[in-house]
Amino acid sequence: MNATLRHTRYVISENWITFGAFALFFVFVLFAIFGDAIAPYRPTMSDSAIALQGPTLAHWFGTDQLGRDVLSRVIVATRLDLGIAVLAVALSFMAGSILGTCAGYFGGWTDRIISRLVDTLMAFPLFVLAMGLVAALGNTIENIIYATAIINLPLYTRVVRSEVLVRRQAGFVDAARLVGNGDWRIMARHLFPNVMPVLMVHISLNMGWAILNAAGLSFIGLGVRPPTPEWGIMVAEGASYIISGQWWLALFPGAVLMLAVFCFNLLGDGLRDLIDPRMRT
Repeated sequence: MNATLRHTRYVISENWITFGAFALFFVFVLFAIFGDAIAPYRPTMSDSAIALQGPTLAHWFGTDQLGRDVLSRVIVATRLDLGIAVLAVALSFMAGSILGTCAGYFGGWTDRIISRLVDTLMAFPLFVLAMGLVAALGNTIENIIYATAIINLPLYTRVVRSEVLVRRQAGFVDAARLVGNGDWRIMARHLFPNVMPVLMVHISLNMGWAILNAAGLSFIGLGVRPPTPEWGIMVAEGASYIISGQWWLALFPGAVLMLAVFCFNLLGDGLRDLIDPRMRT
């Protein structure tokens, strides 16, 4: 345990970009968990007397067309956007890892069937496919998560399959088979852990894409419904007011959205270094 903590501290402190990415990620996690307590106002509390008021000391990010505090809505929206991204990536990661490991290890018809399924999904423009799934299944948070997970499934399946294909004839796999390990145990205990360092980079990048996908669906009206605080909805609502000079309505939610995606893009290398056994030497 002490060795793991020392390695974690070394990885984070060695690279200031990684340190900044982890610090920013920690801030987003705090907002997601304690957003209601941190927000200075209730996100749905409206006051027509201060509608469309610019940034002030009382309202740092200004107020929207209903007099709601934009900063409070941005903070509380973190829980929903991160929650959708985490659940969608977790589903696609688990399903894609199982399919990719089976395809790469067993080969033959198993590989052909799984590969053709993945090729079929990849034949569609991914965001258009997500739009179609949400429109067909219904405009709910659960369906947004399922749609985002489905369009991300090919990524994990392809990556895991290619990595398992390289390693399935390795010496440590033959040694595990000789001592009596079955196929499923070899895949779970010996092959898959060696694929994880590569996957960590993809998971981090995929988190940013999942947040953008959820915000994009909300922006075009197929995602989370108002008045629920969500970054994509806030950008969409604020876009119509930019011409009239209320720039803060779209700027601040869009900036936080960009910052979240940027954070997860930077986290990839740090997570890979944390989990890669070769970095511990």
